[in-house]
Amino acid sequence: MVTDKPEAGRCKIIVTTMTQAQINGVKEAWPKLSGIVQRPHGEKEYLCLIGLLDHLIDEVGEDENHPLASLMEVIGVLIEKYEDEHVPQLRPQSRA
Repeated sequence: MVTDKPEAGRCKIIVTTMTQAQINGVKEAWPKLSGIVQRPHGEKEYLCLIGLLDHLIDEVGEDENHPLASLMEVIGVLIEKYEDEHVPQLRPQSRA
């Protein structure tokens, strides 16, 4: 359910809330995904996410409306965060 709430009379904030049925659906699906969709803490988990992203790219392609497009984006963010913290050659070089 999405609701619009005015903020200080100037703009609107869109608040998204999950229904109990949606939460129950996530609770049912999460055990199957939790071992895959997680923040990588080491190189093995990082490489597994890269493999998953490769498969998602093959499946989703450029289709932003594909049911797995948002999962592909989340996996990409997890990989990017890991690389920012653990892969020095990918970090921007600071200029002195």
